[in-house]
Amino acid sequence: MHSNDLLQRSLDAVWHPCTQMKHHERFPLIPLERGEGLWLFDIEGRRYFDAVSSWWVNLFGHSNPRINAALQRQLGTLEHAMLAGFTHRPVVELSERLRALTGNALGHAFYASDGASATEIALKMSAHYWRNSGMPGKNRFLSLAGSYHGETAGALSVTDIDLFRDAYAPLVRQSATVPSPASADASTRAQAAHSAADALDAWLAEHADSTAALIVEPLVQCATGMAMYDAEYLRRARAACDRHRVHLIADEIAVGCGRTGTFFACEQAGIQPDFLCLSKGISGGYLPLSIVLSTDETYRAFYDDATVRGFLHSHSYTGNPLACTAALATLDIFESDKVLATNLERAAALTRAAAPLQQHARVRNFRRTGMIWAFDVDSDDPQLSRKIFAAGLSREVLLRPIGRTVYWMPPYIFDDADAAFLVQRTGEAIDAALVA
Repeated sequence: MHSNDLLQRSLDAVWHPCTQMKHHERFPLIPLERGEGLWLFDIEGRRYFDAVSSWWVNLFGHSNPRINAALQRQLGTLEHAMLAGFTHRPVVELSERLRALTGNALGHAFYASDGASATEIALKMSAHYWRNSGMPGKNRFLSLAGSYHGETAGALSVTDIDLFRDAYAPLVRQSATVPSPASADASTRAQAAHSAADALDAWLAEHADSTAALIVEPLVQCATGMAMYDAEYLRRARAACDRHRVHLIADEIAVGCGRTGTFFACEQAGIQPDFLCLSKGISGGYLPLSIVLSTDETYRAFYDDATVRGFLHSHSYTGNPLACTAALATLDIFESDKVLATNLERAAALTRAAAPLQQHARVRNFRRTGMIWAFDVDSDDPQLSRKIFAAGLSREVLLRPIGRTVYWMPPYIFDDADAAFLVQRTGEAIDAALVA
């Protein structure tokens, strides 16, 4: 099939996500044929280094042979069955292994398909917990300035990015926000964390009676431009939530599964949330899956003879065996390959390779947390992000800037040569975009 045929068919039949479709008149879709390792290949045979892990989901490369083999084995036994009234080995084993990774602090797993659904579940669980506990007035939520937690109605209520929220404002019960602890300058992050934590404590002192939970993206607020902050904020936020009897929800949808350097970002603060949301990388980038981990105390608040006190939330593919199998294979790779330790070496190598780019005359605020790198490009061009995207593709690298922020979140399998390639081609793409 010729690429132009597939492009036109897609434009005629597919409404693409997070996209103004008219922009594809100038920036055509890329018709992909296959993926292998770090690379995506289009139907004409051109390749693209997947520097953003295909929206932050792919951890161990496209068409990973070990995940492929696990899925093929599962296909021969059970592809799907409803989880209401039934259970199966993959969902039980995955729940047990995730519980163990939290040190048994988060003992029960609830399943959905995507990150926004996990946010919805955590918000509903929190408010319903307080209702079941005789405090129905605790039903409001709190999030950080600049936060992003998904695009369904409940998730939008704790999202503070106008682009996603404003068009649907009449449909959304907007939550309150408190100052973000993020700072572009690493040397001021500790101070910013303390200041933001003081503001949080003051807000909760006044509003705790009506507040069910604080929801945060631990360590990195990704969609607002990879805004990074000190783990001290999480420690102080946990203490403030305990003091004021408010739940802490950790949205680790993007930052979990090793992306910040530890398997769970909250580990770096030495704290456990009341609810922990996972998605994206947990299935290795293979299948839609999200999970909300909760405490035994939360679970017990719903355990009752009365149906109305149960958590009556579901979707048809809850706990899908194939998705759970992909997640189990992903956890197997973490264990067998000592991924977290190896990632420390990979992160250091890529950071060293990026030294020339940090000195670029138009690059500002180069920053890193774990396996996330970001920097800002000094330009007032409103088309800059699309120009960098297009220039990157023409140089065999997939970059998807957030406004003026360029970031790398590659799969965890790159070597030194890959790092050098990524840095060089990113620099070339920026130069080309600045003169376009």
